[in-house]
Amino acid sequence: MRYLQQLFVVVLFAVGMAAHASLPARDANGDPLPSLAPMLESITPAVVNISVSSTREVNNPLLNDPFFRHFFNLPRDFKPRQRSVSAGSGVIIDADEGIVITNHHVIRNADEITIGLNDGRNVKAELVGSDPDVDIAVLKIEADNLVQLAIADSDHLRVGDFVVAIGNPFGLGQTVTTGVVSALGRMGLNIEGYENFIQTDASINPGNSGGALVNLNGELVGINTAILAPAGGNIGIGFAIPANMAMSSKRQILEHGEVRRGYLGVYIQDMTPELATAFGLDKQQRGALVSQVEPDSPADKAGIQPEDIIIAVNDKPVMRSAELRHRIGMKAVDEKITVTLLRDGDEEKVKVRLTAASGEQSQVANGGSMAIQKLQGVHLQDTADGVRVVGIDRNSPAMMTGLQVNDVIVAANRKPVSSVAELKKVLNAGKGENILLQIERGGASLFLVIR
Repeated sequence: MRYLQQLFVVVLFAVGMAAHASLPARDANGDPLPSLAPMLESITPAVVNISVSSTREVNNPLLNDPFFRHFFNLPRDFKPRQRSVSAGSGVIIDADEGIVITNHHVIRNADEITIGLNDGRNVKAELVGSDPDVDIAVLKIEADNLVQLAIADSDHLRVGDFVVAIGNPFGLGQTVTTGVVSALGRMGLNIEGYENFIQTDASINPGNSGGALVNLNGELVGINTAILAPAGGNIGIGFAIPANMAMSSKRQILEHGEVRRGYLGVYIQDMTPELATAFGLDKQQRGALVSQVEPDSPADKAGIQPEDIIIAVNDKPVMRSAELRHRIGMKAVDEKITVTLLRDGDEEKVKVRLTAASGEQSQVANGGSMAIQKLQGVHLQDTADGVRVVGIDRNSPAMMTGLQVNDVIVAANRKPVSSVAELKKVLNAGKGENILLQIERGGASLFLVIR
């Protein structure tokens, strides 16, 4: 489970066999009734069950007792492991190639993945690749007579559009629920690294991860991923990854086996009424204020400067910094974009060719130890001097750590770190819950304890 403003955001798992429901086609007078049945009958075979088996280490306090280990003659490096089985849903998007997409968290740490088809067949699946930051994974199966879903342009969704969620809540079997699009572009929930969720009141419960959100034409508009659940069940607030976002990750995974995100090279912050006033703009002005530009970065080469306010990418408005980060993160390396910005009150457009980031930029907290979870919401990048904090998500646990943007982490738990990978390794190896960070800030070195 993941926490969101003291409520649970429940990761949706699903298991079960297909069950079918039908409605009478005509009323008592013989007149036809409106029904989703014809559409659903044609597309539900494209939504599949996913069974995942994995092994994990079991933490037994007794094994830390040297007398206990000696009595049972246990090797020093003995670590008990437990086999577990979890499940979820997936969507067939290419019947000829056997391509299935699901959530990354459904297949994370999987030793074996089995796809349960609507007709009762069970086939082994190969993991092609995944994108943890968006929570998308791509699987491949070998099977005949598959059914695929058509993909809609999720950018055309509007609040109030009718949608249908298909999944397997609480292991009941394949279930269909209906609702509307409640909101679009939900960000800042700290569920994934890149967020632009569709919010819907179509009933989504624990058991729907990786399932399909479709429009009334039976076209895929989103992949169900999470719910807001104060008591562990549905309250009418569910979230789905937009189809366009999922397909962007899918294309790169199929081409490269991984996602290679474009890099702009700016440090940004939200425009506020106070900042807008200071820049001589209307208090309602929104956008991403550039606070720093990386030397020799694509932004630097395109002429973007500190104090520029980025208000659009490819003519799509940018209202805040998280939105800009999302827009750039969905672009591929070498892709050309048009950035619209305000400079001294005048609007300008610049062409930028995105490159690969010079270092690893990611969220530390994609799972792992409790220590890593304490840094959830911190965005980091490798630099020559250490690990730089390039962003901190608003309302995330990281806001309480005392870290600031542009801090450079040079050591963790009294061990030097020069990369995000090294930092993760040190934190995962930590035995305590507290983290001791040595950081450089404004030319001075200081220590920071994160409890």
